[in-house]
Amino acid sequence: MKKILVVDDSALMRRVICDIINRDERFQVVAKAKDGLEALELLSKNTYDAVVLDVNMPNMSGLELLKELRDRRIPARVMMASTDTKEGAKTTMDALELGALDFVHKPSNAIDCRTEVFQSELLRTLEVTTISRLPAFEKTFTAESIKKTKQVTELARKHGSSIKGNKIVAIASSTGGPKALHSVVTRLPKNLRAPVVLVQHMPPGFTHSLAERLNSISEITISEGIEGETLECGHIYIAKGGAHMNVVSKLGGKYMLHYSDEPTREGVKPCANYMYESLRNSAFDEIVCVVMTGMGADGTKGILNLKEKKKVHVIAQEQSTCAVYGMPRSVVTAGLADQVVPLEQIAQEIILNVGVK
Repeated sequence: MKKILVVDDSALMRRVICDIINRDERFQVVAKAKDGLEALELLSKNTYDAVVLDVNMPNMSGLELLKELRDRRIPARVMMASTDTKEGAKTTMDALELGALDFVHKPSNAIDCRTEVFQSELLRTLEVTTISRLPAFEKTFTAESIKKTKQVTELARKHGSSIKGNKIVAIASSTGGPKALHSVVTRLPKNLRAPVVLVQHMPPGFTHSLAERLNSISEITISEGIEGETLECGHIYIAKGGAHMNVVSKLGGKYMLHYSDEPTREGVKPCANYMYESLRNSAFDEIVCVVMTGMGADGTKGILNLKEKKKVHVIAQEQSTCAVYGMPRSVVTAGLADQVVPLEQIAQEIILNVGVK
């Protein structure tokens, strides 16, 4: 049975959340805290399989607690459960960057917390959190390691200038993805000789904030994909939450984005399988599929179907660098992976496969 710590300043909300968790035989709430200070004291002395953390609390907020855990190097599997996480997409991005693994929107009143929809989402997110790898503290990059990273990237770019063919990159990621994507997109050049389409499992409203955050720190252009938008090289298009992103051809040999409204698939919407399958009839010489950290098997069936008609190169994220080794494991087990590489090498492999202009 997994041991859970619940942190919330509302006594009523704590009780409701604890009741939901304790009714599931997989979990047991073994400790509660009314603010970040109490939680910090508990986490300094005890270990838990997961922490359910509110954002807005007196004395020490959820974000302040995450900063303290990082600064004191106290590892904890944290999921956010707050009314802030619905409208406050920026707050959610901050929490994920600070080490939270996932999040769920908590209704503003306790009555709505008793709905089947909220209860199932809370328990699903809690399960994923408990099996996630403990957050690794940021490495201290020495001048030498920074120099080496630049050298490898430059070598990849030089080699990439000789690569020919019309290619596209298609990335799938889920739990742990928002933070992991930082390591990939910040290493990609603005003159990448391919468009990039990306499915990150997130609800509506959050993908726009994710795109803005990643774009602000990257050389390559990143945006939430717009219906009917023409794909251009050196641009990453993130699928908007709540719809399935497809790549469709248009006049003049160009390609554009089209969103469809099929039901959830693999329990998610957007689903990477649809993105991959939409490329089956495209004229791209090769599709570079990148499968990153995440629960489940999204991407595997889509790549299998895509491989029936197209030349595909599959890069899977290596286990020790994944928050959850589910989606990459699925493509590896299915025999689809051409490469299995750690997170920090994914960008250079993308460059080496599609080239630069």
